[in-house]
Amino acid sequence: MHSDAGRLWASRERPFPIAAEEAGACRTADGDDLRELSRAIAEQEAIAE
Repeated sequence: MHSDAGRLWASRERPFPIAAEEAGACRTADGDDLRELSRAIAEQEAIAE
């Protein structure tokens, strides 16, 4: 998704398991461009592991 400010957003369709959320994983990530958004998504997936 694009915000009105031009940032890119992505949201995971399925929630992370409770333990991953308690560890700080968030379903929604954002970035100024595709590279930054991809990095933010990867960070959330790493937290969830």
